[in-house]
Amino acid sequence: MLANVIVQRFEQGGWVMWPILITAIVAVSVVGERIFWWWRESIRRDPRTLEKVFAALEAGDFREAARLSKDSRDPVIRVIWHGMNHFHSSLQGALQVAAGVELQRAGRFLTIMDTLVTLAPLLGLLGTVSGIFRTFLSIGSAELAVEKVTGGIGEALIATMCGLGIAIISLIPFNYFTRKVAQLQFELESAATNVEVMVLAAKQKGFDTIEFRREDVGTR
Repeated sequence: MLANVIVQRFEQGGWVMWPILITAIVAVSVVGERIFWWWRESIRRDPRTLEKVFAALEAGDFREAARLSKDSRDPVIRVIWHGMNHFHSSLQGALQVAAGVELQRAGRFLTIMDTLVTLAPLLGLLGTVSGIFRTFLSIGSAELAVEKVTGGIGEALIATMCGLGIAIISLIPFNYFTRKVAQLQFELESAATNVEVMVLAAKQKGFDTIEFRREDVGTR
């Protein structure tokens, strides 16, 4: 049975297999949560509404832009909404704060994944040292010397293999999610810059921005 083989190899890996197991459980949990989160975010993206918001801003229709962006689940549109909601206080500051909140959500658990990528091989190395140390202790013992030596070497190899395996499994999604966060950051920065440019252009064209008050936007 495969389960029996796994349990046997786990026991042969020595005591360090327990922290490696905990590391593996955390890695699988974090990766699964991030996959679900990004999948949910992909469903919430609304490029058509985003185009309409930009078109309204370019036309100087700030009320329409606020109406379209209100209650949107798209992270880019949420940032624009936050900026419109603080139109007369600090547009740039509001956009930066909202973008920071979105990026913090997107980058959740990345620090943990980065730690796992580093920690897992170190735990495997610790198991290697433990196995080699066990092997040296068995040298010179007349009783079951061969079995003790091979047991120590097996412990070292199993721990190293498991530690490296977890690191590799964690590294691939970590790089992928890091790239996704960087891509989202670029989109948010581009959207914020476009909003600032469009609002400034609308003011220069003589569109009335004074009458656009916070009451026109409402609260979320």
